[in-house]
Amino acid sequence: MQRIALINTELQRVDGKLGLAKHRKMAANPYIFMRGAAQLFYADIANEVLRLPAALLQLPLTTVMGDCHLGNFGFLTEEGSHGDQVIFSPNDFDDACIGHAVWDLSRFSTSLLLCADYCQGISQGRYEGEPQNLGKPAISQELAQQAIALFLAQYLQVCRASIDAPESRMKVLNLFSKPHILAKKQRKAVARAAGGEQFLSKSALAKVVDLTQHSPRFRYLPKKFRPLTAEQEKDLRCTFAPYMDDSILDVTRRLDAGTGSANMQRYYLLVGPEGELAASDLPLCHIVEIKKQRAAAPLHWFADLSPVNRLNAAHLTASCQRRMQRRPDLLLDEVLWQGEHYLVRSRHHARVGVAPEDIGLGNKAINGGFLDYARACGQALALAHCRGDRRSVRFESAMVTQLPLHMEALQKSVSSYAKLQLNDCNLLKSLLETKV
Repeated sequence: MQRIALINTELQRVDGKLGLAKHRKMAANPYIFMRGAAQLFYADIANEVLRLPAALLQLPLTTVMGDCHLGNFGFLTEEGSHGDQVIFSPNDFDDACIGHAVWDLSRFSTSLLLCADYCQGISQGRYEGEPQNLGKPAISQELAQQAIALFLAQYLQVCRASIDAPESRMKVLNLFSKPHILAKKQRKAVARAAGGEQFLSKSALAKVVDLTQHSPRFRYLPKKFRPLTAEQEKDLRCTFAPYMDDSILDVTRRLDAGTGSANMQRYYLLVGPEGELAASDLPLCHIVEIKKQRAAAPLHWFADLSPVNRLNAAHLTASCQRRMQRRPDLLLDEVLWQGEHYLVRSRHHARVGVAPEDIGLGNKAINGGFLDYARACGQALALAHCRGDRRSVRFESAMVTQLPLHMEALQKSVSSYAKLQLNDCNLLKSLLETKV
């Protein structure tokens, strides 16, 4: 009963109440449960339910993602919608803060194991999924364990390289060729970037904006968008116009999106040159997201690790994103509006994410593709962590000394925790059933 009470308390603490659409999503399977319950992950670390090697908690702190799992990596353009260099990297910084690197390592490793359970469940019909995925070969738990080992090995390799050549921490992952499992995703992202052959049809801009008109406007998408009142729109335009890089052409409220922050208020601004636009002008337009920011998931339990973490939630996210990325979004800021802190950032034209089905189902996945994905994420995460302190290699030196000594213990702890998440998902189901 203590466990079910903790789940109930932590979900209501962050989300306000139990029974939201977000919670029903989370009850569908343990992988989605993990994605939506980052606060429970840190409660479990604080309470030593998830026992991380003490030596790894004594390493120098760095900037961490906070909600590091396999779905929070993908393709995007450097400098946001202002750039054209497509890279593979972490793509979610909403829970970023100054913290322990082992938090990200253990959370990502847990997600690999839960991905295996999820994909097996989709293939076997235990979890709801697309009909075409029934019966597909799925990655095994044994393969997921191999993926954890490779993820950690690649992470260490990048840290070692940074010690020998500190400038190497400014490298990026941008070249994936066949048969790498990310090659197709990369081609898709390049095609959606400004100047790409699918920019006018498949980019983040094209999906929600009518680009056939001389004056682009958001599409009528009632499941995604809700119009603002005239007074709301005037207030929003007045407040945020100074932070934009061009004119605000249109505004809308974005309805629930994502899992971890599905209940956070957000708006989209269409920004670009005023007046009638030719096709050649459309790459100058982009979408800016304005999102109310809550405190990073680790900070309720680990509030005193660093003075930097006392920044307001939106400022902290922007600060950490700037450190972790080589060339962060050119439009990235925080604004106090109506008594709340909002994060302002450009949405990437070419953003392409990775779903567990993409890397955990099919012959390519079981024949090396899943392992390739884990390797790539290990490299990308290490680059982000190593950029936390660009003055020295203290972090990297400590990591390459200690992590090899404790990898086995870390993997054992993560394996036990993944099994607990399977049970937690069932406990959430029972909570929601009693609420109904």
